[in-house]
Amino acid sequence: MTISKEVRVGLFMVVSLVLLYLGFNFLKGIDFFSSRKKYYAIYENVDQLMPSNQIYLNGVSVGRVSKIQIQQARQRVVVELEIDSYVILGDSSEAILNGDFLGTKFIQLSVGSISQPLEPKDTLRSSMAKGITAFLEESAAPVADNLQSTLRKLNTVLDNLSRNTQKIDGIFEDFKATPVKINYTIDNANRSLTGLTDSIKFLTTNVNRTLRQLDPTLQNFKTISDSLRSVEVNRSLNSIKETLAKINEMLSKFSSGDNTVSKLMTEDSLYVNLNRMLLSIDSLATHFNENPKHFMAPLGKSRKKIERQLEKQRKEEE
Repeated sequence: MTISKEVRVGLFMVVSLVLLYLGFNFLKGIDFFSSRKKYYAIYENVDQLMPSNQIYLNGVSVGRVSKIQIQQARQRVVVELEIDSYVILGDSSEAILNGDFLGTKFIQLSVGSISQPLEPKDTLRSSMAKGITAFLEESAAPVADNLQSTLRKLNTVLDNLSRNTQKIDGIFEDFKATPVKINYTIDNANRSLTGLTDSIKFLTTNVNRTLRQLDPTLQNFKTISDSLRSVEVNRSLNSIKETLAKINEMLSKFSSGDNTVSKLMTEDSLYVNLNRMLLSIDSLATHFNENPKHFMAPLGKSRKKIERQLEKQRKEEE
């Protein structure tokens, strides 16, 4: 049995179309030879999620989005998920809508603790992960506030700077004039120092000349001073010699014994007499102190009366 060319071409086209369909779906992630279970997740906004987007568990692809259906009356979107049958989900499992930097969306599974396994066609918990845009918006808000505050402060500074421009110009004008004044002051100081130096040199020259002229005079003063010193010393020595001679002469007279001073120095009669007189005066003073009536009574008392009174006093004392 021969097969015509037309039949062969038709079979080739059918096989090619089947292979093309299978390959296209395989590239989309549809595996016709693996068993999968269907689950559902409900979102308010799927953010451009497309069918055939991948489903990941711990970074491993375990399924794909098979269908997306919008329920306009309830304002929600139902997403059908085809997940490999070996993945076990529970009542705490969650389907998180996420995306990468290029904007490709995918479902991230979070299994959690499994207290009660889910059956196929059950509904998973759903949530949306914060994208990079939302993160940047949240982070940029404080930065924008700080930037606005900084810009306001900068505007204030610029306004103050513009108002003080004239003052700054005046300061710069003063700065320009300051070097000229400094140079003028330095020139005057240099001229003054030059004149002062010349004056000092002239004064030093005159002082040196005067000192050279005074050298002979100073020498003469030195000679005169030495002469006067020698004259005064000789005169003092002569006076001392004369004084010592007079003292020796006086001492020789005192020791000769023919004058009063020598007798006072060599004899004790004067001393004895003076001592007796002092004893009599002391006895008189004692008697006067003890018996003032003997001296103070009218016309005094006779010696006999005084002796009788003294005798009487002695007896009374005994």
